[in-house]
Amino acid sequence: MPRIEIIYFSSYGHTARQAQAVLEGAQSAGEARLWSITEDGIVPDGFWTEADRADGLIFGSPTYMAGVAWQFKRFADESSKRWFDRKWENKLAGGFTNSASVVGDKGDTLNYMRTFAGQHGMLWAPLNQLPANAMGNGPVDRNWVGGSAGAMAISPADASPEQAPRSGDLTSAFDYGAHVAATAGRFSA
Repeated sequence: MPRIEIIYFSSYGHTARQAQAVLEGAQSAGEARLWSITEDGIVPDGFWTEADRADGLIFGSPTYMAGVAWQFKRFADESSKRWFDRKWENKLAGGFTNSASVVGDKGDTLNYMRTFAGQHGMLWAPLNQLPANAMGNGPVDRNWVGGSAGAMAISPADASPEQAPRSGDLTSAFDYGAHVAATAGRFSA
């Protein structure tokens, strides 16, 4: 079974809820574990060793000001020793993000993660879901945001983590986690 390590930052709890859906999806197709970056930008003990052993890594951050949160950026910067030693080369990578707005420049955040993965020599797994873009579609539908690079979610600014992300975004996140794990399994076989 492929081993997937999911590392993310969440300040308000919305991205944590999305991360949980990604985890459950990844666990449906492999072994997966969730790692939360602290408010101070500290990576949990043990993550680096497990990430080096993993078949795939999935990155998560809310979108703040058209990019990842500084806590996630600190993690990315601290990965430079792995970059130098090519520890993550040819692993599968994926990413997810969440913001209050429908667009909210989430694509820029996923492009940052995709570039970060590329610098490490990783292979990026796209969302692989058709957009729910017909008149009858809405927030309860999978990939209502219409992304393709990774899983995107909307959590209105006044919504609690129990209220958002909405069911369609969580289904999209679950399916994305399963897709990344299943694809990593094909590479690691």
